[in-house]
Amino acid sequence: MEKKFKRTLITSALPYANGPVHIGHLAGVYVPADIYARFLRMRGEEVLFIGGSDEHGVPITIKARKEGVTPQDIVDRYHKIIKDSMEGLGISFDIYSRTTSDIHSATASEFFRRLYDNGRFEVQTSLQPYDEEARQFLADRYVVGTCPHCGSDRAYGDQCEACGTSLNATDLINPRSSLTSAPVTMRETTHWYLPLDKWEGKLREWILEGHKEWKTNVYGQCKSWLDLGLQPRAVSRDLDWGVPVPVEGAEGKVLYVWFDAPIGYISNTKELLPDSWEKWWKDPESRVINFIGKDNIVFHCIVFPAMLMAYGDNFQLPDNVPANEFLNLEGDKISTSRNWAVWLHEYLADFPGKQDVLRYVLTANAPETKDNDFTWADFQARNNNELVAVLGNFVNRAMMLTHKYFEGKVPERGELAETDIAAFREINAAADRLTSALETFHFREGLKEAMEIARIGNRYLQETEPWKVSKTDMDRTATILNIAMQICANIAVAFKPFLPFTADKLALMIGLGEQTWDQLGSDNIIPAGQQLAKPELLFEKIDDATIQAQLDRLARIKEENKIKNFKAAPQAPDVDFDTFMKADIRVGTVLECRKVPKADKLLQFLIDDGLEKRTIVSGIAKYYAPEDLVGKQVCFIANLPVRKLRGIESQGMILSAENADGSLVVIGPTAPVVPGAQVK
Repeated sequence: MEKKFKRTLITSALPYANGPVHIGHLAGVYVPADIYARFLRMRGEEVLFIGGSDEHGVPITIKARKEGVTPQDIVDRYHKIIKDSMEGLGISFDIYSRTTSDIHSATASEFFRRLYDNGRFEVQTSLQPYDEEARQFLADRYVVGTCPHCGSDRAYGDQCEACGTSLNATDLINPRSSLTSAPVTMRETTHWYLPLDKWEGKLREWILEGHKEWKTNVYGQCKSWLDLGLQPRAVSRDLDWGVPVPVEGAEGKVLYVWFDAPIGYISNTKELLPDSWEKWWKDPESRVINFIGKDNIVFHCIVFPAMLMAYGDNFQLPDNVPANEFLNLEGDKISTSRNWAVWLHEYLADFPGKQDVLRYVLTANAPETKDNDFTWADFQARNNNELVAVLGNFVNRAMMLTHKYFEGKVPERGELAETDIAAFREINAAADRLTSALETFHFREGLKEAMEIARIGNRYLQETEPWKVSKTDMDRTATILNIAMQICANIAVAFKPFLPFTADKLALMIGLGEQTWDQLGSDNIIPAGQQLAKPELLFEKIDDATIQAQLDRLARIKEENKIKNFKAAPQAPDVDFDTFMKADIRVGTVLECRKVPKADKLLQFLIDDGLEKRTIVSGIAKYYAPEDLVGKQVCFIANLPVRKLRGIESQGMILSAENADGSLVVIGPTAPVVPGAQVK
């Protein structure tokens, strides 16, 4: 029998404060966590929803160094952006705090000290990368060099971003410091390690035997880690940004961010409820739910539970960790470093009043079991074909008809017909499926069932045709529109966890007070005689130009990345001078230029080469309009053998340079010269 709990503590992974929040974060963590929190609140359950910014670690120090500011400047900037944009999307945290707070530093220090005093750590000395010029140890991310797998000379000490391979700093060829470019040396340093292997038996029993109901992707990743065997993991680092290790002689060392960050869930709860936080974390009748992305599964299912086990004092382990997979953008992996993302704060500025459109699309495409893709075409289609044409259409029709025939008051209804009863039979079935989906963290399926209630409403109006019935039977018309308004009320309830702004707007229009989950499925939520507000459209169509603007922005980013990441081709093997001199490179003036029929890439040139006129065929049609080249001077190789292309004899080769984006640029003199001038 499933255990019943008095209260639920919901945590969401702390977003890293070295940049804003993007749609991948939202789809993976924050929107599903908010849906669940709102659902439980509507059921009248005792709920606490904890959030905050993760503000320590190496990437923040790297960003600060690049910008010439302090790490505190970086986290202050992004903490505000993240917090404000989360509020803008309606993510209903009970508290959104940060790991640079005094209470967090004290809580994390106390946590480490208790484990230290109780002998829970192992001390290990190892060789770590060191910058002799900067006189400091280097985190893996501060070490750069050549990837041993793909040969990229821009690989980091933890990963090669060119081929995606995970690395150690010692794997790199010719490793150097990103701080000073000095060669990396190896020096001994001492750190504290949490011996995860000592907790492997308890973790195996707790997860593999006690939580077989967890999502398959979560359970499977945990089993894989446990089957490979757990190893001690460092909990400290040589760094000057973070919570100092609270042990004498540990100067210059801070708590490793993976150890520090999850304690933020506890410290943020303490900040919100200083006198009662323990009941949420230590009472057996409290359950903890961790919403995270798949890259954090090991930390929340193995590492943090091991920390809590080591600490003792009845800390409750998570009852569920409903992690999602990753969301891609237009078929490409979202990347902060490449700016390949839809940033939440920018979306809210570009699409004012359309918070729920984004919430809807991200939930409909939620990467619950596998990676999924966000496209602007799908965003537009779901808005126009579902939110506007299905949900908004039904509500608007029901409201307009009630205003037209009954002066905007919910009419009294008479005896129900089978059509009326059948409609609510379907609604109750959808409501049951919706509830079950939310209880089991299947939010994408739950959204489909909520939308099914709107579809039932549209079918009901089509079948009953009140605009026709009104000509002969106003009593029956009253019953139909009473039922239609009850369906509107059900929609306001069903969509409240998913689309809170829309649900509240609809509730205001129909005079519905606070929505509660026990109203769902009822055919008598709004009393007869209730005065309705003036109808307003819940959604509006999004036009092609708006979507094209977003696609154009992504296209610009893609081109900028190509240029930024451009790497010149390796130099060709040497040739002797006499061989080079055999190439007769000249300047010619373009007299005529036209496209070659049935050849998308080819242009046919007539060139004045100073001696006569010659024909040259070149594959640059993709990059130039023929008329733009007439009168221009170009460089060409004059003494190549004649070659037939599409039946045309080409008497040479026009020289072009390949740009970072693959485009070709014709090479020519920077000042006019006589046709036939040789390039020397």
